[in-house]
Amino acid sequence: MLCVGLTALDVVHHLSGPPQWGYKQRSEGGELVAGGPAANASVTAARLLGSARLLTAIGLSPPAGAVHADLAAHRVQVLDLAPAGWSVPVASAFVDVRTGERTVVSPGALGAGGVSGEGYSFAGLLDGMRAVLLDGHHPALAARVAAEATAAEVPVLLDAGSWKDELDGVLPRVSVAACSADFRPPGQPRAGDDPLSVATVLHRRGVRTVLVTDGPRPVVWSTMDGERGSVGVPEVRAVDTLGAGDVFHGALAAALASRWGSITACAALAAEVAAARCATLGARAWLDSPEVSALAQRLRSRRPVAR
Repeated sequence: MLCVGLTALDVVHHLSGPPQWGYKQRSEGGELVAGGPAANASVTAARLLGSARLLTAIGLSPPAGAVHADLAAHRVQVLDLAPAGWSVPVASAFVDVRTGERTVVSPGALGAGGVSGEGYSFAGLLDGMRAVLLDGHHPALAARVAAEATAAEVPVLLDAGSWKDELDGVLPRVSVAACSADFRPPGQPRAGDDPLSVATVLHRRGVRTVLVTDGPRPVVWSTMDGERGSVGVPEVRAVDTLGAGDVFHGALAAALASRWGSITACAALAAEVAAARCATLGARAWLDSPEVSALAQRLRSRRPVAR
């Protein structure tokens, strides 16, 4: 499968309490890993499917070396569209190991100007791809890939973490929109406060299936045909929620790519993977957990449905 969007370098600190301004604070540990919604989703999908492809911008700045090394180690094939002089965004993440809560400070992709893929040939980009995930952080690039995917009849999953006006025109090409609780279309409530109202807004813009995630609460889903329901989330003691949403989206896209079944079946699998991530301290340690290994084996043993 193909993930499209933001890659950053995440500088992660594990703390025994929230950071306090004006003081030095000793961490419990730390990591340097590839971050960003699309990058994290691609690592998840690669773990579940054996490999994944990432269309993004990383470049050759000094922090880029650690990013490339981490993605290569986790079987992610990178298609790097970074123009000359591009500096990969650097984010700082703080994880409270007592509660699992995280805080992230990041310039995002648009702060660095974004990339459009102008002049890049998309020939063969979708060969062998059974699903495309867009995180929306390079809107012009997302629009081009969404058009290619629609023409090739490849389902498009949108990671709708926050509303982006630039993506309004992409919505009619989106097969599934997975919204965070904080997703809020203009003039509408938060998705977490009224998931079905927000789903109706997206259906009217052409999105066929909408899911809303809200931490440990059930995943609410809705289709354009009027079907609605929810999927329970496994109960775990959360010790590290950094990137949990990205993991859910990567697992959901992997399930869609594998033709795992109904949207409820795909969401249930994604929730299991995200729960395993939250139960393990570390941005990558969860990948080797017995739960994830078993889920990956189940997913890979299922025969895909031919297009």
